Amino acid sequence: MLRLSKKVASVQKSKTLLLTAIAKEMRSEGIDVVSLTAGEPDFPTPNPVKEAAIHAIEDNFTKYTPNEGILELRKAIAEKFQRDNHLHFDPAQILVSCGAKHSIYNALQAICNREDEVLLFSPYWVSYPDMVKLVDGVPKILPVSEASGGRVDLQQLRRAITQRTKVLILNSPSNPSGVVYNEDEITGIAEIVAKAGIFVISDEIYEKVIYDDARHFSIGSVDAIRDQVVTVNGVSKAYSMTGWRIGFLGASKEVVSAAEKVQSQVTSNPSSISQRAALAALTMSEATIRSMVKEFKRRRDYFCGELREIEGIECPVPMGAFYVFPKVTSLLGKSYDGKGVVTTDDLSEYFLTVHHVATVPGTPFGSDDHIRMSYACSMEDLEKAIDRLRKAVHQLLS
Repeated sequence: MLRLSKKVASVQKSKTLLLTAIAKEMRSEGIDVVSLTAGEPDFPTPNPVKEAAIHAIEDNFTKYTPNEGILELRKAIAEKFQRDNHLHFDPAQILVSCGAKHSIYNALQAICNREDEVLLFSPYWVSYPDMVKLVDGVPKILPVSEASGGRVDLQQLRRAITQRTKVLILNSPSNPSGVVYNEDEITGIAEIVAKAGIFVISDEIYEKVIYDDARHFSIGSVDAIRDQVVTVNGVSKAYSMTGWRIGFLGASKEVVSAAEKVQSQVTSNPSSISQRAALAALTMSEATIRSMVKEFKRRRDYFCGELREIEGIECPVPMGAFYVFPKVTSLLGKSYDGKGVVTTDDLSEYFLTVHHVATVPGTPFGSDDHIRMSYACSMEDLEKAIDRLRKAVHQLLS
């Protein structure tokens, strides 16, 4: 029998995408499943964005574009970075890709050599470790304590860096925890990075989905490490454009040139039509974003408040993104219908198969004490989910 790649065999399929697909399949079979799995706003893409895409099609803007993205879009991205993040890039320092995930992968390919260590704060986004493996790097996990509010301890970070350390991936606001690092905390991380001489890939895709008095601060704006930082963002979350697949990065010309080489051999340019749509998104009024975030906050307040009333669920209030990551260890070690609930995978299976609420176990995020739930769905679905989760937990604990 012919053998396939050992490297790919060591990589896991995205648990989020897998469970989202299962929930959709159950719905197609007529089962009323509430899905809290996907990080996908339920709002429609704004009309100016859709209109720009339609005009692109009508103008026959349907051919290959430059590999790095059209110049107009790269200029708009550079202006966005300057305006929002105090990052100074010219268009040659911007690479437009097929989503922020693609941008992160391109950056890792551009930077990493075999056996280079990539530092990840746990809990982390599910795709980080496997992307590191795919570029022949070694993911090195730094667990963060709940006592620190889900933030990394700077002494812990210093101790974790070795001669093999090449990159730190920073995600603020965080998926799955919703933690937002403040300016002082990020400046502290930057000082360590400057001394260590390592790269940072800063995943800032949720920067505009932020609540209360939290403020987003880009680590790339710290002068001492500007050329060491790759800043990644996109239009999927803030503009409800998940399916359009446009992400981008800004970095030194050397990093961008290397990442562009990778993209030229793997995908070439992202969709021409989506690029025109992204240009419209980045140049339109942000009133739509503010309205969406206001609604997300309303949902967060409701969902967290109700979850905290359910016995056995400990739910910190997230300051950004649209997920909760509650601790559920009190629910483990129970059983239903003769089946044990030992892990969060078991718990998510129980919630889905018995009570028709789809959640994501914490294991692929680096924790088997938590589960992740998205409140990017409708308030009606959240109310239904709370009712079912309350019954599910009561049944499990009784």
